[in-house]
Amino acid sequence: MLTFPEIERALVVTAHPDDVDFGAAGTVATLTDAGVHVTYCLVTDGDAGGSDRSMSRHDMAMLRRREQTDAAAQVGVTDLVFLGHGDGRVQPTLQLRADISAVIRRVRPRVVISQSPERNLDRIYASHPDHLAAAEATLCAVYPDARNPFAFPELFDEDLEPWAVDEVWVMTALNGPNPIDVTAAVDRKIAALMCHVSQHTDPQRTATMVREWMVNAAKQLGLPDGAAAETFRVVDTR
Repeated sequence: MLTFPEIERALVVTAHPDDVDFGAAGTVATLTDAGVHVTYCLVTDGDAGGSDRSMSRHDMAMLRRREQTDAAAQVGVTDLVFLGHGDGRVQPTLQLRADISAVIRRVRPRVVISQSPERNLDRIYASHPDHLAAAEATLCAVYPDARNPFAFPELFDEDLEPWAVDEVWVMTALNGPNPIDVTAAVDRKIAALMCHVSQHTDPQRTATMVREWMVNAAKQLGLPDGAAAETFRVVDTR
C-alpha cells in the first residue's frame, strides 16, 4: 500500500482534460487531504474531444479548460498548467520534454504521477496515442532532462534550476501495481469526472463503470470488502 508521509508537492502530467480524473483523482484527493500541494499539467486542451460538430475547436478547448478546472477543485487542486499542444497530435518531442521539464523545475515535486507509456491491448482506451506520447515525454523529462543542468539551457533564462524527482507513479500500469486506498475519496472522484459534461453521453454509466473499476482493483489486491483502490507502478527515479 502506497503511503506519502514525506511528500510536500506532487505533479500530475496527463495528455487531456479528464485523464487524471479517470486514472488518479481519488489518489489526488487523498494527497490533498494529507496536506500535499498537487499541481496538474495538461499537455493538450482536449480540443478534439466531444461530439458537437457545431462548436469551434477553440471554444471546445476553452470549455474543457473550465471543466478541468472545476474538476480539480473537487479534489483540492487549484494549480493547473495547460501546455496547449494539439489534441490528437501529441509526440514525445524535445519541445514537449522541455515544456514538461520547465513545469517540473518550477513545481519541484517529490512525486510525478503520469500515464503509462506502454500500450495495453486488453484495454485499448487507456492507450490513446496521446497518452503514450505524453507519458514517454514525462518520463524523459523526469530522467534525465529536468535534473540535467545542460539539458535545455534556455530554462535558465527563466531562473529554473534543475530538479530531481524521487518517484514516478504510473497510472494503471501493466505490471507491478501498488494500490492506494481511495475509499474515502470515491464520491469526490466521481464528482470530478462529472464536471467533464462535454465528454459524457451517459454520465450514470460512466460513474458506475469507474466505481466498479476501483472496487475490483481493491478486491484483486486484497483490500477489505467495500474498499476502493487506484493502482500505480512506482518507478524509483532518485
